Amino acid sequence: MISYARQDQEDGTGSSAAEEHIAPAPRVSVQAFCETVETAAAVQSAGEDRRLDKAHLKIQMGGMAAAVEAYRTAPTPNVILLETEGRNDILSGLDQLATVCDAGTRVIVIGRVNDVVLYRELVRRGISDYVIAPVAPLDVVRSICGLFSVPEAKAVGRIIAVVGAKGGVGASTVAHNVAWAIARDLALDSVVADLDLAFGTAGLDYNQDPPQGIADAVFSPDRIDTAFVDRLLSKCTDHLSLLAAPASLDRVYDFGAEAFDSIFDTLRTTMPCIVLDVPHQWSGWTKRALVGADDILIVATPDLANLRNTKNMFDALKAARPNDRPPLYCINQAGVPKRPEINTSEFAKAIESQPIVTIPFEPQIFGAAANNGQMIAEIAANHRTSEMFLQIAQRLTGRGEAKKPRNSFLGPLLGKLRAK
Repeated sequence: MISYARQDQEDGTGSSAAEEHIAPAPRVSVQAFCETVETAAAVQSAGEDRRLDKAHLKIQMGGMAAAVEAYRTAPTPNVILLETEGRNDILSGLDQLATVCDAGTRVIVIGRVNDVVLYRELVRRGISDYVIAPVAPLDVVRSICGLFSVPEAKAVGRIIAVVGAKGGVGASTVAHNVAWAIARDLALDSVVADLDLAFGTAGLDYNQDPPQGIADAVFSPDRIDTAFVDRLLSKCTDHLSLLAAPASLDRVYDFGAEAFDSIFDTLRTTMPCIVLDVPHQWSGWTKRALVGADDILIVATPDLANLRNTKNMFDALKAARPNDRPPLYCINQAGVPKRPEINTSEFAKAIESQPIVTIPFEPQIFGAAANNGQMIAEIAANHRTSEMFLQIAQRLTGRGEAKKPRNSFLGPLLGKLRAK
């Protein structure tokens, strides 16, 4: 169908842009031929979006005529993006382009004629997408990425990155419990990737001790494929798997910025939901993992250092992801006895955003769960923090309701009535 610009996504008032899941484009070449400076600026901005990070984008002016002239002597790229004015310009220009265009090249047309008859004629001529001008950066991102999302194929997985604003704030505990809620309550197949290779705790929290894990993948980049990664996964529940960290110091874990790219790409093709347990550090690969995620959760405790770090991370990640919803954050370990704390309203005022939940300091239940290798929901299913983890899971996945209904005191009575 024709792609239309969505004004509510651009003014910040609508929630559709925040919730929309657009799968990243693969390594492809894209060449745009624009008529107007405004469209060229939108395409340039789209090229800076994280989802087009692997695409090689080149922008030229001149529209359809420039494209036809350029490809008389040069091979065509994977994707051609064309801006054109009137109806006649589109059809005649495409006929000329067809004589110089290589087989397999996909063409996106940006035009100002909003007509379904024209669109059908464009489809008949083999056009991949028609976008109504004026376009916003997200319209361009959506159109290019949509070319490589096959409708009948399994949906590309959503990556959720969880990171602490400071060490020791319980970000890993939150990540593991949220992943458990996604798998158990939302019945969504998920995997937790523990990226803290030296000191990761996911294996302990899930009571797993797999012989292999994420280190085997990151140190063998040439072997990474679906079958290889699948062998490294440890099954925790029917819907939850673990890509565990070795948590040993027998080697040094220094990585380049793109060290985990192939692992994440492979996980996307096999799992609907990937939860990254990102260690508290600011390096090339951790920043890349956070910027490349579909959603980010920052975990902080209510003190000054956490407030500063949360603000810095929030602003940096928001600037690096202009077409995504801002990072989410939660406050953890609130209400420690005799500890001076920054109250939630002051924290939210500084960040200019409300925390999605404030998790109270509950040392007994969290300590028992950690020592037993269990989740909070396993040892206290009706505890308030279990509900908070479910609430976080729903926000991060965009699913408003759990698939499995909660038990209530009316359950047995309703069951008897249904039996009758």
